Amino acid sequence: ASTGGAIYGNPEVIPCTEEHPIRPISPYGLTKHVLEHYLEMYSIIEGLHYTVLRYANVFGPRQDPKGEAGVNAIFTGLMLEGKRPTIFGKGDKTRDYVFVGDVVEANVLALERGDGEIVNIGTGIQTSDQEVYDAIAAATGYDQPPIYSPERKGEVRHIALDISKAKRVLGWEPQVSFREGVKITVEYNKAQM
Repeated sequence: ASTGGAIYGNPEVIPCTEEHPIRPISPYGLTKHVLEHYLEMYSIIEGLHYTVLRYANVFGPRQDPKGEAGVNAIFTGLMLEGKRPTIFGKGDKTRDYVFVGDVVEANVLALERGDGEIVNIGTGIQTSDQEVYDAIAAATGYDQPPIYSPERKGEVRHIALDISKAKRVLGWEPQVSFREGVKITVEYNKAQM
């Protein structure tokens, strides 16, 4: 499991293919890239079989709001509690969000396909922070505006992943749209309250 957002840095072309230059702007992205090199090295010297999946921002039920890329979980939890979430920046920063059930399917397919390959797992669609906020507010019935704070350093401004290689090598493509995934996630969280 690698990262398809932080590893490319601020991309030259969106959606990014796996051949896009690697230019991480965070320690997280850098360590994921180093891991990919370790896998390649062990493949050469030990014959290790591997498939690297570069995930977009994975979201869905059971997501830890304290974990990596947890904006959906954070916003959902806060809105269901009647608290105002914070958007860092103007809400125009974009990410590629992929539903956890679709990621599970990609992992199952990678057990038998894609040996020695690096494959993006995402949707190819840019979704802004404001769109995330609006989708979750609609699903939760929340009607307050967000708090806007200054952007944080070291964050990629815009990203989406080209998934044509995933279709070709794994026979995979996402099945759950962002808004559908948000509804599923909100319903799950409501049931846990």
